[in-house]
Amino acid sequence: MPKVHVRTYGCQMNERDSEQVVRMFIEGGYTVTANEAEADAILINTCSVRDQAEQKALGKMGLLAAHCRRHPHVVYGFMGCMAQSRGEELLGRFPHLDLVLGTQKYHKAFEYVDAILRRRLEARMDDPALALRGETVCDIAEEEGSQNTIRDHLPKAREATALVSIMQGCNMRCSFCIVPDTRGKERGRPISEIVGEVRHLVAQGVKEVTLLGQIVNLYGRTEFPRVAGKSPFVQLLEAVHEVAGLARIRFTSPHPIGYREDLIKAFTYLPKLCSHLHFPMQSGSDRILQAMRRPYQSARFIAICEAMQAARPGLAITTDIIVGFPGETEADFQASVAAVERLRCDNAFVFRYSPRRHTPAADMDGQVTEQVKEERNQRLLEVVNRIAIEKNQALVGTRQQVLCEGPSKTNAARLTGRTAQNKIVIFEGDAARLTGQLLDLHIDHSTGFTLYGTVCPERSLVS
Repeated sequence: MPKVHVRTYGCQMNERDSEQVVRMFIEGGYTVTANEAEADAILINTCSVRDQAEQKALGKMGLLAAHCRRHPHVVYGFMGCMAQSRGEELLGRFPHLDLVLGTQKYHKAFEYVDAILRRRLEARMDDPALALRGETVCDIAEEEGSQNTIRDHLPKAREATALVSIMQGCNMRCSFCIVPDTRGKERGRPISEIVGEVRHLVAQGVKEVTLLGQIVNLYGRTEFPRVAGKSPFVQLLEAVHEVAGLARIRFTSPHPIGYREDLIKAFTYLPKLCSHLHFPMQSGSDRILQAMRRPYQSARFIAICEAMQAARPGLAITTDIIVGFPGETEADFQASVAAVERLRCDNAFVFRYSPRRHTPAADMDGQVTEQVKEERNQRLLEVVNRIAIEKNQALVGTRQQVLCEGPSKTNAARLTGRTAQNKIVIFEGDAARLTGQLLDLHIDHSTGFTLYGTVCPERSLVS
């Protein structure tokens, strides 16, 4: 039985796409292995949003050249955003590379890999001396309906949470972002199909789903009508909320351009929506936001956040911020710091600007030096970390409801879970009995970014 190894670099969307690919290989008779040394096919799912992920993927494929010399029958492939962006260039860069598969072609991965591997193994059986390399495939064409192909999940025992892709693509044209070119235009899945997928997950024991979209709150805006003043996304939230047995709903990531009153109001009457909003700000400077082609001002972003906090008391807000964008001055940077201080963000992912190929920002004047980017990155992280530590410390001594997700990744002897505000809590307990349960925990102490708790004797469970 052939074996496949899939390595993922990037965001939750890449993770979800990889899960779909793995599911297809399992259905095709392959087994999945975490050990690339025993694999007959090695696929790397790539991200191009940040340079670091792209460089890791390129570096890994380069290292696999030596593996190919020892295992000449193995099929090597790139999938995802970088594959979409670079295409044939990757085949020229890596002589051992067999497959380059774009973001609208994940559902073709098994078909291509299995065909190459079978022909290669048959040729070797006929004549072991035959050269086994040379056959390559590059498929990065658009495909209508591809958004509906990311719908299947791997069967997992006691899985508490799951990712659900509701759309593909993006119609925004932020000057720093390559996603519209790698993921294509916005394409939403029908509400009925998404709800069906969630029902299936809940039947398997899932208690929490995260709805995924490049700009998730713009779901369906070009395809489905507003109904009773509600956007297609709010209609979807309401439909998913009705799924019996589902305890929690998350979504990521929204954009201010589509954050309207109907979505804010949804947090007042849909209790399954988690009290956490990951809301990318990118910059607190209006001048930089304009250069980024982000069609809002800092005041608008802050107003949405404060309206959300009013609609859902205790709401946790996390965000993304880019430092060192072309032309960013110290005053622009300080505007981002001020916004974080005002909102008291529970956390923030701070990124040093990295030029992406074929984006307007890469050719802008005023490129900031790496030294300044790093210095601003560290200064902003100090502010973000201070606030995060203060907020976590304030939870010590309180009682929090936590969804147990199973053994901790860093210590399998302990369990891990998240509050509705997306705070990680580590605690003791029986994984077989508690995974997938909503538990009341007493928060005993905090290490700064991680909370530690004890299950309350009179814990409440949602089966």
